Amino acid sequence: MENEAQMTASAGAVRWLADRVTAVWDLLTGHPLSLYGASVLRIGYGLLYLVFLLREFPHRDEIWGPGSPWTPALAQQLFEQTGWFSVLVLSDSHVYFELCYVLALVASGLFLLGWRTRVLSVLFAVVVISFHSRAIFMTDGGDNLVLLMSLYLVLTACGRRWSLDARRERLRTMRAAVAPASARSRFARELHDARTTLTTVVHNCGMFLIAAQVCFLYGSAGLYKVQGALWGGGTALHYVLNLELFRPWPALSHFVDEHTLVVAVAGYLTVLLQVAFPFVLFGRLKYPVLAMLLGMHIGIAVLMGLPLFSGAMIVADAVFLPDRFYAFLPHLCRRVVRRPDRGRPVSGQAVSPQAVPAQGGPGGTSGTKHRVGLPGRPR
Repeated sequence: MENEAQMTASAGAVRWLADRVTAVWDLLTGHPLSLYGASVLRIGYGLLYLVFLLREFPHRDEIWGPGSPWTPALAQQLFEQTGWFSVLVLSDSHVYFELCYVLALVASGLFLLGWRTRVLSVLFAVVVISFHSRAIFMTDGGDNLVLLMSLYLVLTACGRRWSLDARRERLRTMRAAVAPASARSRFARELHDARTTLTTVVHNCGMFLIAAQVCFLYGSAGLYKVQGALWGGGTALHYVLNLELFRPWPALSHFVDEHTLVVAVAGYLTVLLQVAFPFVLFGRLKYPVLAMLLGMHIGIAVLMGLPLFSGAMIVADAVFLPDRFYAFLPHLCRRVVRRPDRGRPVSGQAVSPQAVPAQGGPGGTSGTKHRVGLPGRPR
């Protein structure tokens, strides 16, 4: 009897394990996940880096060019230690640097629009790597996350939604529906199916890496704060608000710092949100957590003057919203746009007598004492 029970338990465990493996395999190969989320990442990081390059356009030579204090020779020495590379140090010519800068602007803009995303995602990653590693000590550090996400986005199908590629594919599908279907060989069909499966697997793995990176970032930041006495005592944000290097508006920082209770509660809430973030992703609790994190990053951007870092984190958080949320956004926008038109009277529509205000007597003079009664009511 004991042998039969052990065999039954073993068979049940094997069946459960096989079911889990099958479920994971179907999840990876069934269909691409979070296509709207990947598109939001593409649009967000493409826009952020385009704005970043445009903002630093007057200072481009001092930061990345041949006239930078961080010379190409120093950059080469750092590359030997870090293993990074940069196309900006291939030549000391100012003309070459200007061409690279213009190419970076064009690549960021086209990646934002989703034109030939497969190729542009690689080019965008090369641009981010080159500018990041060329002068790693000259920026505020907010482009670290953009660097990682640019590498992960190469794996994803981030041009399937809200892009020029999606529009071109939609037009191609419409033309194919009208034109007669061409017969394909069996080998061509199998090759197409294999390519589709491989693309789906790589995309899903890339989205998993992005989600894991954000969870690791929040979790490690929260656990690191827990170890500090300042965060445990609730005074960490007080010292942050008094850092001269991160006070774009000293009067605003001083005003916030005066509310000691609010500052202490915000510090404890920051630690709690970051530590709990990886554990609330599988329930509805993630929505209020994401909303509070949005407020936290907006506060960092305003009070500390780190818009690139805050924007990168806000875009990364958007990957955890489901596709049905993004699919509903266009309908919501159209509903909001149409709502003001509902209160306007349609031309040619008969107006109800009750809606006519009381008028004066004959001739339209306001001084007459005649009153106009409503139909059906005694005077």
